[in-house]
Amino acid sequence: MLIYLIYFMVLLVYINGYFQFALRYNIIDRPNRRSSHSKITLRGGGIIFYYGVLLWFLQSSFMYPWFFLGLSGICLMSFLDDIRPVSRRLRLVVHLLAILMVFYQLELFTTPLLYLGISLIVATGIINAYNFMDGINGITGVYSMAVMSCLWFINNYQVSFIANDFFYFIGLSLLVFNFYNARRRAKCFAGDVGSVSIAFILLFLLGKLIIQTGDLFYFILLTVYGVDSVLTIIHRLILGENIFVAHRKHLYQLLANECHIPHVVVASSYALLQLIVFIGFVFLLDQDIMIRLYYFISVVLFLSLIYLYLKKKYYHLHADNNKVNTM
Repeated sequence: MLIYLIYFMVLLVYINGYFQFALRYNIIDRPNRRSSHSKITLRGGGIIFYYGVLLWFLQSSFMYPWFFLGLSGICLMSFLDDIRPVSRRLRLVVHLLAILMVFYQLELFTTPLLYLGISLIVATGIINAYNFMDGINGITGVYSMAVMSCLWFINNYQVSFIANDFFYFIGLSLLVFNFYNARRRAKCFAGDVGSVSIAFILLFLLGKLIIQTGDLFYFILLTVYGVDSVLTIIHRLILGENIFVAHRKHLYQLLANECHIPHVVVASSYALLQLIVFIGFVFLLDQDIMIRLYYFISVVLFLSLIYLYLKKKYYHLHADNNKVNTM
């Protein structure tokens, strides 16, 4: 425990050092009409997730080098994008290369080309969806902590797929970040470097777990985020909007901005709901595949109904605000 306390203090020093760097070079987030905050806030505090992996990588004698190389590349690109917008095409190329490095680490290149292509599309979608969901204080850090807790439980009580210290290093970085972000007035935002990097880390863990078990149902660990992301994309396509442009139409944004529910409450609700979904899944791990399929479908339908009900009930508040803002 003492060594992890030391690592925790090191990460605190890292993030406070970054705050000084961000202030000096003006790496800040200025509020605009699409923002969920009203004051200038430091951007890119999620770089602490990379620092957590870096510490683990060094003390583990450089395990999973291709994963670390891919994470380094995708973090660098995202950090540059936080400082100054980078072209979407260049960003996509770097994301694809980083994902391919993880695939190489997971030895996926031995699978049929069709499966590899599908996996590439799914992985890219997950990373971008995770990035889009980072819009209010606490949601990236708290939800990621919930998913990491589920993966830790699986690793310790179901099937061991990675050394436990990996979870501890990422968990420490999440604790440090949440201390500065999961509050009413955040000191920093994750930025693209934070949301993309934690998505990349979770993708690596899920990939290892699914490859080792052959069980695709573990994607249930991302269903709460997944339903909000996919249904919001469909909603925006129906409205004829460019889905790559920043917006405030996610359900969590509606609850925080238009319904004025505190950000941390909304974030914690998403995390708690994901934990409840996982607990139900744990009880069915030994059941027939069809029973688990029915549970997976039921969860997606239930979450979709909640999304549609709340959107139908409160979306007019968002529409009214848009009318006011354009008058």
